[in-house]
Amino acid sequence: MWDLLRPGLAFVAATVMALVLRAVLLSLLRRGARPPNGWASLGQAIRLPSMLWSIVLGLWVAIAIAGETERMSRRLSQQLGLVLEVAIILSVTITVAGVVSTLIEHASERRALGGPVTGLGQAVARGVVFAVGLLVLLDALGIQITPILTALGVGGLAVALALQDTLSNLFAGAHLLADKPIRVGDYVKIADTVEGYVVDIGWRSTRVRMLQNTVVVVPNKKVAESIITNYDLPEPRLSLSIPVSVSYRSEPDHVERVLVDEATKAAGKIPGLLAEPAPFTRLIPGFGESSLDFTLTCQIASFVDQYLVQHELRKRLLRRLRAEGIEIPYPVRTVELRQPGAGSAPG
Repeated sequence: MWDLLRPGLAFVAATVMALVLRAVLLSLLRRGARPPNGWASLGQAIRLPSMLWSIVLGLWVAIAIAGETERMSRRLSQQLGLVLEVAIILSVTITVAGVVSTLIEHASERRALGGPVTGLGQAVARGVVFAVGLLVLLDALGIQITPILTALGVGGLAVALALQDTLSNLFAGAHLLADKPIRVGDYVKIADTVEGYVVDIGWRSTRVRMLQNTVVVVPNKKVAESIITNYDLPEPRLSLSIPVSVSYRSEPDHVERVLVDEATKAAGKIPGLLAEPAPFTRLIPGFGESSLDFTLTCQIASFVDQYLVQHELRKRLLRRLRAEGIEIPYPVRTVELRQPGAGSAPG
């Protein structure tokens, strides 16, 4: 009886000691790391797998002690060895999945992957790791993998026919991740109806946060089939055109100098207005019905900066034009009235 009790007690003692050591190490890691430090994310990723490591250590100690016992049957020793192997495979699979997901997220935050990674990207990475771990586990249990893969292939065809819409959204999401017409954080317009920041590209839908702080959920298939305007590609910087109309009595060269000078001075004072490339003015569209129509073109940092830039820059331009004596005319229309027979010789 004692020969059978020794491995059990050894398992409990080793597991408890490992759990105590785990708690101490996690506490030290939590104190020494501060978000967005990668160590803090890594500690969160190994929190659950470390419990499995403790159990694996306890099983290893129990099997080692059981091997020294002559009364322990070979069959029981093999069963314990199989349990240990299964525990190791599960712990390694969960650990690798958590660490890979954490590393992808951390690299995304540092823009090492060219932009933020969506939930679909992390889910695919974790799914691949779990699939490989499951195949290794089945092989360790002595289960033939080939018949399972064949059955999954036949069953997958039936599932694909039944879930055509779901799978089309899934593959459309994968296409969006690979082609990158939109990325998480980009300001986009989809099909001229949805406009805002991309929050996430999931396995079924894409979430867009509009300027009204509402989230619009669009199926990935609709996004892939729509005409997309991405205001952050190839870079967030945009050109902003502001029309300015002045009187025909104004000197065009003077007006051009005033507009460019005021926009240049405002570049360092209005948030979002860039000094480079330098602003410029063109007499376009040109000759209006009652005014000379200029277009002032300047550069802004991002699409949403245009609202504040237009507001502040228009006020500065209005004050400057008034100070320079440049008139902004009201629309003028000349109406000529003619009487029937006017201009003909008297009868």
